[in-house]
Parts: sequence; structure tokens; C-alpha cells
Amino acid sequence: MELFYFVVFGALGAVVATLELSKTSKDRINTSPAFNSFKNNYLLVYSLMMAGDWLQGPYVYYLYSTYGFGKGEIGQLFIAGFGSSMLFGTIVGSLADKQGRRRACVTYCITYILSCITKHSPEYKVLMIGRVLGGIATSLLFSAFESWLVAEHNKRGFEQQWLSLTFSKAIFLGNGLIAILSGLFGNLLVGSLSLGPVAPFDAAACFLAIGMAIILSSWTENYGYASENKDLLTQFRGAAVAIASDEKIALLGAIQSLFEGSMYTFVFLWTPALSPNDEEIPHGFIFATFMLASMLGSSLASRLMARSSPRVESYMQIVFVISSVSLMLPIITNFLVAPSKVKGGSISFAGCLQLLGFCTFEACVGIFWPSIMKMRSQYIPEEARSTIMNFFRIPLNIFVCIVLYNVNAFPITVMFGMCSIFLFVASILQRRLMAISDKPKMESWTAMKERDPEAEPLNN
Repeated sequence: MELFYFVVFGALGAVVATLELSKTSKDRINTSPAFNSFKNNYLLVYSLMMAGDWLQGPYVYYLYSTYGFGKGEIGQLFIAGFGSSMLFGTIVGSLADKQGRRRACVTYCITYILSCITKHSPEYKVLMIGRVLGGIATSLLFSAFESWLVAEHNKRGFEQQWLSLTFSKAIFLGNGLIAILSGLFGNLLVGSLSLGPVAPFDAAACFLAIGMAIILSSWTENYGYASENKDLLTQFRGAAVAIASDEKIALLGAIQSLFEGSMYTFVFLWTPALSPNDEEIPHGFIFATFMLASMLGSSLASRLMARSSPRVESYMQIVFVISSVSLMLPIITNFLVAPSKVKGGSISFAGCLQLLGFCTFEACVGIFWPSIMKMRSQYIPEEARSTIMNFFRIPLNIFVCIVLYNVNAFPITVMFGMCSIFLFVASILQRRLMAISDKPKMESWTAMKERDPEAEPLNN
């Protein structure tokens, strides 16, 4: 079965390479040198920020366990991180709109570096402070950088379509290639060089410091329009009103929460799903395979968004349905394939089928990120972009905390079934979003038709 891992990884690598090398003029967007310079600067910073994040991920649980903490105490530390992101996320998002997105990005670097430093202490309270700081940093990572990019892109007068190029490249590099390289680098530090489980956190702090230096030296400040003169309560109220009064924003928030909630739940479930009888599986290699599948998805997304048709709102319905089916595989294999009762050994046949399904889900994740970024840039108002984006993360963090708290209370098939249902609901909501986003176009065409009976429908 060990050969199976290499076959899957090699096949995904070949497909990604083919997709990237076979792009035609229809799959590429013609841009300007000024935009390319701006894009490359952002991608460099974003890659450094994601390196700082990815280096830590595989070693957080391991570090806590080496300090002697049990599963319950480690679970509490993880819940503290997600809870912190939920409680402080909207506040830091509003401060980013009010005080400046560049300043918020620098705050992310400082906060995450401090979180890394706390990992040197075996004291539970110090580690808890580190998790709280990490939760705040996560909120900034997933709101401040994107908000700065969209505002700066528009301020410089670049074409709106070019944003999709930056989004897809950021996911391809930051959530794909950088994740793989970070995993290999972390393994080198901890395994080959035997520097201990704290070493990846020290390396992450170094990458974050380099990225912060580039931000301070090359980024300009931007704000949410008119946010400078508003207090936080007014900003919260404005964001809540925007979500409540605009169905497109509300639908977008629900879709994001449903998908990301399923995605973060999957992070906790894939290991026990592939090794229900303590089978020996190469966790690091499987993680790298998942990231390669995500790169495949982002490569597909860049092709799709480079064309005028199909629209993002259209193809994302299909993506959500495919992701829903892929997470149903553990349930299907549980019924169709007789479970093995032998402890240990290599991955089972059912595990192989599930791994293929999980790779399909990760490819959907790779399509999701740049696509949701593009829709957010279209529908979320600039004056409260960071605030609204962090409002979206409140139900997500509540859901993940509940899952973490009850992870042993339900069978794993029930958890996957719940995620599959959530993703199917997301596809229904996506269909509704497409329908209402088409209304202004249809109304415009109807008015045009009344003036000119020979007018043709507007292209999507």
C-alpha cells in the first residue's frame, strides 16, 4: 500500500504541472508591469505570512503533549484559540477598518511572534495566553491582508478582473506550495536536525519578522471609507445592518461559515478516518498530498476566473456538491467495505478510497478560497470590509468550538455526514446567490429591450 501514496502524489503533481504549463491566452489575463510589481510584492508578503502559520500547525499538539498535557487540557487550549478568534475577531476587524489595514497587518506579525515566544514555556497559563494571541492573529490573517489588497488594488486604478489573478496565485503559493515546503522544513528542523518541537515556532517568528519589515518598507496605509471618524459601536452596527439589509452579503456569510466549518472539522477527522485501527500512515506525506490537491484546485480556479463564463456564482454550486459527495465517502465505505479488525498494519482498501475522496475535497478547497475572495470583493462594502469578514467568522468559530468539545461524543461517520449536509446546504445557498445577483442584469436588459426591441441579453 505504500506505493499507493506515491502514485497519488505523483498523479496530482503531474496534473498540476500540466495545468500550469498548458495555459493558453484564454486562460491568462493580460496585465500591466505596474500591477505585476504590486502583485509580486503582495504575494511575497502573503507567502511569508502563511509560512509563519503553516510551520506551526503540525507541531502545536505535539509540543503540548511533550510538555505533559493530556488530551483534555490540549483540547481546552485549542478551544481557547478559536474562542479568542470569535470574541476578538470583530473588534480587531473594526480596528483594521478604523486605524488602517497596513497597521493591522503589522499587528498580526507582532501578535503571532509573541504567540510563538510563549511556546518556550511549559506553563499552562503562558501557553493559554499564547493561544489567545494566536486566535487574534488568525482573525487578522484572514481579514486585514485581503482588505488591504482590495482597497489598494482599487486605489491604484487596476482593473477589477486582475484581482482574481492575485487571489488565485496567493492560494496556489500560500495555501499550496508554501504549506508543502513548510512541512518539509519543519520536519528537517525537528527530525533531521533534532532541534526540538519549539524550533518550527522560532522559524515561524523569523519569517513573520521578515514579512513585517517588507510591509513597513513598501506598503502604504488604507482605511475603510469614512471609518476613521466612527467609533467601534457604530462600525459594528453598520456591519450588522449591511449583512441584514443585503441578502447577497448574508448569503455569502452563511456559505463561507458552512464551508469553512466543514473544512476545519475535516482537519480533526481525516487522521482517525484513515487509521481507525491504528494503521501506520505517513501523516506528513498525506498532508503534502492534500496541499498538492489544493494547488490543483487553485490552478483550476485561475483558469475559470480568467474567463467571462462560467461565472464564480455558477461553478461554485458544482464545487459545493462535489465537496459534499467527497465527504460522504467514509459513510459509504463503512457500509460497502467490511471494516478490518486487525490492529496496526498499512492503510486499508477503504482508507485508500477515502484518501482519494479527501484529495477531491482538498481540490475543492483550492477552488473555494480564490472564488470566495472574488465574491467578497464584489459584494462586501469597502467601508466595513474587515469588520464584516470577521462577523462571518463568528458562527464558524462557535461551530468549531462545539465540534472540538464534543469530538468524542459522536461516531466519526455522523460527523462526516453533518459536514456533507452543510456543504450541500451551501450549494443551495450558492444557487440563491446566483439568482439574486442576476436580477439587476435582467432588469437592465428588460429596460434596454423596451427602448430597443432588437437588443441582445447581457453576457455573463
